[in-house]
Amino acid sequence: MVKIAVIVGSVRSERHGLKVAKWVVSKLEDKGHQISLVDPMELDLPLLDKMYKEMESPSEKLQKLQKIIKEADGYVPITPEYNHSISSALKNTLDYFLEEYFFKPSAIISYSVGPFGGVVAGNHLRQILAEMGAPAIPSQFPISKVHETFDADGKLLDKNYERRFSKFLDEFEWYVSALAKQRESGVPY
Repeated sequence: MVKIAVIVGSVRSERHGLKVAKWVVSKLEDKGHQISLVDPMELDLPLLDKMYKEMESPSEKLQKLQKIIKEADGYVPITPEYNHSISSALKNTLDYFLEEYFFKPSAIISYSVGPFGGVVAGNHLRQILAEMGAPAIPSQFPISKVHETFDADGKLLDKNYERRFSKFLDEFEWYVSALAKQRESGVPY
């Protein structure tokens, strides 16, 4: 069974990312994947001072998060676009770890209330994930006018996204499988 960590990128009080995440989790579960939802609002992590590997006594929440990140076969970060970048909450959550991400793919989902779906933030996140060792698949999944695309419970209102997401998920699953096979035979270091 493939383990996927879906990482919500916003802690705003009226955030749309959680609606997107609920839909993504349901789609991944429909495909038989084991999903862990990482929500920085629930984690309430302080601003990064030391990485997990540098801590003497990490909190129980952080220990649980480290286990999720380490055991995941791939990552689906869901990022809003704030000033042409990702949110500080997402960056803070990601930065607690490093080696845990190595040689595992990520699939970027970005969103905005505007017409471009957060693609600039998604492109910035691509650079960050590559540096962390969790390279993003070539495709990105931008969601435009997110406030009109999902209802409050995360139910998709715009069915045009179904076909696009199916292709996006097929690509992600291919990379998850390919990198898992390579990790079994060893990694470059």
